[in-house]
Amino acid sequence: MAITTSLEGKTAVITGSNSGIGLGVARELARAGANVVLNSFTDSPEDHAIADAIAQEFGVTARYVQADMSKAADCRALVEKAGRCDILVNNAGIQYVAPVEDFPVEKWDAIIAINMSSAFHTTAAAVPQMRANGWGRVINIASAHGLTASPYKSAYVAAKHGVVGLTKTVALETAEDPITVNAICPGYVLTPLVESQIPDQMKTHGMDRDQVVREVMLARQPSKDFATVEQMGGTATFLCSDAAAQITGTTISVDGGWTAL
Repeated sequence: MAITTSLEGKTAVITGSNSGIGLGVARELARAGANVVLNSFTDSPEDHAIADAIAQEFGVTARYVQADMSKAADCRALVEKAGRCDILVNNAGIQYVAPVEDFPVEKWDAIIAINMSSAFHTTAAAVPQMRANGWGRVINIASAHGLTASPYKSAYVAAKHGVVGLTKTVALETAEDPITVNAICPGYVLTPLVESQIPDQMKTHGMDRDQVVREVMLARQPSKDFATVEQMGGTATFLCSDAAAQITGTTISVDGGWTAL
């Protein structure tokens, strides 16, 4: 059987996708022919314009659906409003850094809800559709912190470890279906948010850009180079291809060697 990478006729729902990794994944899936449903908690003309631009550039159907990933009902409604969900990419996430004894309870609850519980709710809503359609891909954007830990990130690390565990469990439950469930574990990715942090880090440490990137931001990333949102999207596209049909229940690290240490 010929291996195909075309996603024509498939619909991908990507949470947290009006910027950064989520938008990069949405663009690469659209490039491969998938129709895409973008999402975030806002509902602005700019959000809808992003979807319109993808539709025009790649000749696919692209829509924006507002949903708050901290709310279970919104997570499940997103999948229903999409109309069809062949590919589910759970990407939505937030971060907060503090010692465990000072970690605000409301921040813990929000991170667990958005970074982990949302993936449970969207997956629970999507899997019956995928079974009915006879094909499906669930891709969870976890993190290097789903496989290892750093201090002061208790909620984020706990949530991302939980996402990896959820990935394995649902993969086993769908192993005899034509559905795969995997997690991508990025290290540091050059998103607009990360890029915006570099000037402040340069001032704080009295370093030039290259020094800050190599010695501060990428101290734990052996390649000393950021991954890109396009690489995240390319990895997701591969996991949707026929070549990846027997890859399920695993993690793919895109972290420049971070978790090899």
